[in-house]
Amino acid sequence: MCQAKAMAETYEANRGICKYVHSTSRGHEAIQLATAFHLQPCDYVSPYYRDESLLLGLGFTPYQLMLQLLAKADDIFTGGREYYSHPNYRGPDKPTIIHQSSATGMQAIPSTGIAQGLQYLKEIQSPLLKKGNKAELPIVLCSLGDASITEGEVSEAFQFAVLKKLPIIFLVQDNGWGISATSKESRVADAFDYAGGFPGMERIRIDGSDFEQCYETMDMVINQVRNHKAPYLVQAKLALLNHHTSGVRMESYRNKEELESQRLNDPLPKLRRILIQYGTDEDYIKQIEADAADSISKQFQQATKAAEPDPTTVADFVFLPTPINKESGERSPQGREEKIMMVDGALSAIKEIMEEFPEAILYGQDVGGRLGGVFRETATLATKFGEHRVFNTAIQEAYILGSTVGMCAVGTKPIVEVQFADYIYPGFNQLATEISKSCYLSCGKFPVQVLIRVPIGAYGGGGPYHSASIETSLLSIKGIKIVYPSNAADMKGLMRAAFLDPNPVLMLEHKGLYWSKVPGTEEAKTIEPEKGYVLPLGKAAFAIEATQKNIEQGQSCCIITYGMGVYWAKAAAKKFPGQIDIIDLRTLFPLDEELIFASAKKHGKCLVLTEEQQHNSFAEALAGRISKACFSFLDAPVDVLGAMDLPAVPMNTGLENAMLPNAEKLTKKISQLISY
Repeated sequence: MCQAKAMAETYEANRGICKYVHSTSRGHEAIQLATAFHLQPCDYVSPYYRDESLLLGLGFTPYQLMLQLLAKADDIFTGGREYYSHPNYRGPDKPTIIHQSSATGMQAIPSTGIAQGLQYLKEIQSPLLKKGNKAELPIVLCSLGDASITEGEVSEAFQFAVLKKLPIIFLVQDNGWGISATSKESRVADAFDYAGGFPGMERIRIDGSDFEQCYETMDMVINQVRNHKAPYLVQAKLALLNHHTSGVRMESYRNKEELESQRLNDPLPKLRRILIQYGTDEDYIKQIEADAADSISKQFQQATKAAEPDPTTVADFVFLPTPINKESGERSPQGREEKIMMVDGALSAIKEIMEEFPEAILYGQDVGGRLGGVFRETATLATKFGEHRVFNTAIQEAYILGSTVGMCAVGTKPIVEVQFADYIYPGFNQLATEISKSCYLSCGKFPVQVLIRVPIGAYGGGGPYHSASIETSLLSIKGIKIVYPSNAADMKGLMRAAFLDPNPVLMLEHKGLYWSKVPGTEEAKTIEPEKGYVLPLGKAAFAIEATQKNIEQGQSCCIITYGMGVYWAKAAAKKFPGQIDIIDLRTLFPLDEELIFASAKKHGKCLVLTEEQQHNSFAEALAGRISKACFSFLDAPVDVLGAMDLPAVPMNTGLENAMLPNAEKLTKKISQLISY
């Protein structure tokens, strides 16, 4: 506690040096230290941004924390990329800490995902399950501020934790403030009362400034969760004795009288009085205080002299290297004649993956045994592999996506599904805030190896909430890969590559191509590739190639497209025999720019075709990149054809057809382009 106090005072006295925004734990030290002292290296912890005392209690040194405070190169957590008290850690000597973001309450879902993963590893008796020195099973501690309880994603975590009886403790540190908003003006219930709405959640209120009470309570709670495997909420009432952050000063919204009353709950003098009552020599306590102040001063001076990060490392750890760099396996095995649909290509790939990898687990809405997915894309999997591996979730897109962060941290390999692309937005926060940033901000310690399946696109009367194309929104998020197959063989090969990639991959699967029921999409059916067939991400392919004669005569063009666009392009190309190159991108990120640019340069005329609304789309951005890279080779501006700029796809099929591209609209564009 003396160290934490001296650190806060040192940072305040050196505001010019401590220029990056930070929070300290003053007022929260008792509950944080009492909790830390009961945790074992087999456990998992998700702190929040005020948990520096918890980190000290786990054994991290003030110097290590200061390196993050000052964003230095030797910051062991994030290499200068992340705020103070935003740790992540893997090591045999301390609990594992997944990447921590600043988004309030967002750690609840990834933390619950850790507990979900631990439960699964225990069920299959996996050697990946870490245990304590006496074979104790691990628990998860998720630390939260009280204001975060109003976040909807916290309730999703509570719901799943109680439903599945997961070994997780939600430690809520209640100082009564949400920056400048008090609990009375912003919340109808505190965390304890709120948790009462989740039957099966054990809960307790304690004085978070009383170290002795905190120590005894956390000993009881941690042992109970470790032995009985059910979630527990601990609400620790305490005082906030410092600024919300260094940038939001307490004097600007808290009056002097209120601050003085808060200081009555300072855990440091409380503990000091108790120690003296128990017979501890006061001179010894004073020596501890003096030693702490001296040590913190020296460590801070050392930290200020530490090296800054090398700017050339700024792009390190966006992705980990993938093991799949070339096509492998027989795409069209001899002796096979019957063609399979795209949906069966996916089903076959997942079945082979789950047979080979016991850590693979699949979940989402309606993917379980009763239905097997609304498009039957997971049919038979629950029956074959069991409901512990293939199961339904509630309607919780945020949980479905965000839980994979924790699942991956313990070694499971999740495959999850968002039922319709239109409904990914409730999970967008977890995708953008947690999944995409985890590898980069943890310096590669916590990549999220997840395969996210997303049925996408219009398919004949699906209506405004089941027909969307969302690739531009997804591509705006850095740190994820996006795949978009157009036929069964590609589906199977790309699905395996996406699963084996150590990074997050979204598989966009066009609903209109699943069964080739849309007229003109029969060629989406292919012979099934052999078991283990894999197709690397980032490699486009020719769907059709123009003849050399037409290219030399300037009577050709290339069409860059993907998904349903491949079949619109094939239909239109029949009017221009031998004049069209059709490039099927197959992967939107990473993108095969080499093939795209080579084709555009070869023809001098290029069109990018997309099902998305055209303006401000990925397709228009790609057209701009082609124009820049191939400018001196072009005979005409790079054209784009996409859907009309409407807010949604209308239900009526006639209106839907009027909105979307088709072969007829594309034919007119091609005629104009070739005539240049």
